[in-house]
Amino acid sequence: MILEVVKYGHPALRQKGSRVEKITPDIQKLIADMFETMQAAKGVGLAAPQVGRALQLTVLDMRGSTERPSTLELDGQEADVAAFMPLVLINPKVKGLGDDVAGSEGCLSFPEIFAEIARPGRAEVKATNQKGEEIEFRCGGLLARAIQHELDHLNGVLFIDRMTRADKDELKPQLDELRAATKAALKANKK
Repeated sequence: MILEVVKYGHPALRQKGSRVEKITPDIQKLIADMFETMQAAKGVGLAAPQVGRALQLTVLDMRGSTERPSTLELDGQEADVAAFMPLVLINPKVKGLGDDVAGSEGCLSFPEIFAEIARPGRAEVKATNQKGEEIEFRCGGLLARAIQHELDHLNGVLFIDRMTRADKDELKPQLDELRAATKAALKANKK
């Protein structure tokens, strides 16, 4: 089932996600629905808060992104990113590695808004997958960027919080319009 992706201005985007204590049938359905939602929106990552669920859960799939490569290391060995996808991260712990690298980012909660965001170029990740197995890996490129972006969502941080002041000022009219439209829709739904 395709879920509604909440937009900038929705309070769910600023909520810190709670730990997922048990992988229940409800969580499995949420994961499946999140993948369907992400694919329908042509995204590479989607966090539970973006669909109004305050949980430490994100889904990713880099297979459709050939123009921005990713790297993956499992047990210290290079691994095939595509074979590791689709990827579910539950209660992830992420550590940025290396120098910050600027790169273009967008967000399904901010349609048609893009900016250069500086993040560590590589990341070390520990999480639980949808089968309840502990997974650990290192990654780089788009995968590292997307994981750090989604981790921010799990902590109520948005990519606009990481924009330069100049970029945020330039995008202010679009951001204000999006926030106002979201607030108006929320108000209309309460009636």
